[in-house]
Amino acid sequence: MSAKAKVVVLTGAGISAESGLLTFRDAGGLWEGHKVEEVATPEAFARNPQLVLDFYNQRRTQLQQVAPNPAHLALVDLEQAYDVYIITQNVDDLHEQAGSRHILHLHGELTKVRSSVNEDYVIAWDGDQQLDDKDPQGYPMRPFIVWFGESVPMMEDAVKIISNADVVMVVGTSMQVYPAASLLDYAPLDIPVYYIDPAAQAMGSAVQIRAEVASVGVPAVVKELLTAVS
Repeated sequence: MSAKAKVVVLTGAGISAESGLLTFRDAGGLWEGHKVEEVATPEAFARNPQLVLDFYNQRRTQLQQVAPNPAHLALVDLEQAYDVYIITQNVDDLHEQAGSRHILHLHGELTKVRSSVNEDYVIAWDGDQQLDDKDPQGYPMRPFIVWFGESVPMMEDAVKIISNADVVMVVGTSMQVYPAASLLDYAPLDIPVYYIDPAAQAMGSAVQIRAEVASVGVPAVVKELLTAVS
């Protein structure tokens, strides 16, 4: 039996927005009235940790009230015939909830927290985070989020994944946020690339543009890919 082809899916805020999650893009650059620098930088956490914790507690509460949409579920269906690897800029766990098996979170995860000092101390978290939550050494815990101005530790792993892709799908992202936006540069030349986003613009002759929302475009592309190997 021949090995399954490898599909790498890059997902962004657009796929989560269809499940009802707020995004910076959809709110005119604000989240709950907050600017990025107020809630999503190391300096913000140092300056006003309670505000930052409250912000992510609200995001975690909101996440518990939504569910995966047809785009998330279609990517699970794709695993019937392909090895599917999802590289997401999103911090929610909707891909996990849907049932996808291989997911890399570039920007962290809402459902986890970590030590503010020991980056390797990361634990699952489903309730509100408090200021007095500490790691085993007594250091404060912080959201497990890669904030603006911080390095993206999973970038190297993401590059390895996409460099071996047979097919790439880009879903619900403008591909304007770096370093994530550079990932396509590491994909093999001349492989099929599908770009699914209502605001998708031409990215070269090899990229197939689907100017549709994720819940429409992803199931359509998945159907095509499954039909191609049936």
